[in-house]
Amino acid sequence: MGTQPRPKALSEALQEIEGASSPVTGRPTDYPAGWHIKPHAHSKHQLIYAVRGVMVVKAEAGQWVVPPTRAIWMAAGMTHEIRCVGEVHMRSLFVAPGAARTLLAGTQAVAIPPLLRELIRAAMEVPQPYEAASRDGRLMRLILDELHVLPVLPLHLQTPSDPRLLRICESLQQRLDDASTLSDWARSLAVDVKTIQRLFVKQTGMTFGQWRQQARLLRALELLATGEKVIDVALALGYDSPSAFSTMFRKQFGQTPSQFFAQG
Repeated sequence: MGTQPRPKALSEALQEIEGASSPVTGRPTDYPAGWHIKPHAHSKHQLIYAVRGVMVVKAEAGQWVVPPTRAIWMAAGMTHEIRCVGEVHMRSLFVAPGAARTLLAGTQAVAIPPLLRELIRAAMEVPQPYEAASRDGRLMRLILDELHVLPVLPLHLQTPSDPRLLRICESLQQRLDDASTLSDWARSLAVDVKTIQRLFVKQTGMTFGQWRQQARLLRALELLATGEKVIDVALALGYDSPSAFSTMFRKQFGQTPSQFFAQG
């Protein structure tokens, strides 16, 4: 069995991306399991999409877990890094900031509808540069149209800056089955419960309970994507039963775990 070729060095890849003059550029890259793309930024917007594998994307704006059929819209200039969960086949689009008047505001997770999925695959074969009036140019313009209507998904976990909240969040992420209440943490940190709750909402946009639930769900995405069974994931994350976990998953994502990971 042959070994997988190593991806290009980050500096070399960045030079290629920044040097492309076309409004939209496609770039396919395959990464081995566990590959880490170090912190970097682009002068262009990037749609980070994987046809295979799961990505954990960290940026100044927070953390996202991105399974297949989903993607991250990474705003130009945003420093980010990516950890590959399993083997990842990434198909990225780089969009010049002036290519369209109104694209997605800020960095966020998005769904990839079937039409855009096929357009992304076709874009990987488009040579650079391309003529605007050509078939390739029309294909890339259609991609820009589709980017305007991408549905935003709740795959984001905001990291607080307050050291007390950061201690809570780091502890919970290490033990997501921890059932400690906000009162327990208030006593441990010698802080009023209302103070912690107010800071959680102010710095993360979520209550303590909502943040913990979101952290559990994002971790569940990682585990399910690697083939873990729903019952094992549910118990590992502190849910009373697989049905309780599935109910919460459907409430958050509008689909069961099996539907969420279904390939078009």
